[in-house]
Amino acid sequence: MKSDIKGLKIDQVSFQIGMINCFMEMVACGVKRLAISPPLQPEDYEAIENASDILVKEFKVKSYLEKSLMITALQSEEFTKGKWSILYYKDDIVLKSYLSLKKKKAELVREGKYDRNAQKQISREFMRLLSYPETVIEEKLAQKYPSSPYMLGSDK
Repeated sequence: MKSDIKGLKIDQVSFQIGMINCFMEMVACGVKRLAISPPLQPEDYEAIENASDILVKEFKVKSYLEKSLMITALQSEEFTKGKWSILYYKDDIVLKSYLSLKKKKAELVREGKYDRNAQKQISREFMRLLSYPETVIEEKLAQKYPSSPYMLGSDK
């Protein structure tokens, strides 16, 4: 991404690091329990990894490289397919909760029990980990199809 919005040039890496900085501050201040970096092409991770590690130290949070983000009603599969995301959190229980939820979803899928109700429940729990307000969770769950978050400069 190289955007030119009324003469403002924004490169992909700087934009992503800015988003990560903001998300980490929200985690560090307790506004969010879990935050997720923008989805990254694996080759772009190298460009962001060092900055992410520095910010993790400065904000006194933790990170986890997720190479296969759990797909829920929060975003479309296309938004994260083949991309990596970095999870940011303060308390280990948050990461354990995410990984447990991801495992639970995989088991439901494997057993053929991942129906619309199960999808809603997994999505609801995931959005709660992300500290979404209940009203926003219900709005997202009411959508027929998940939508991808708007990204400035994306080719939408």
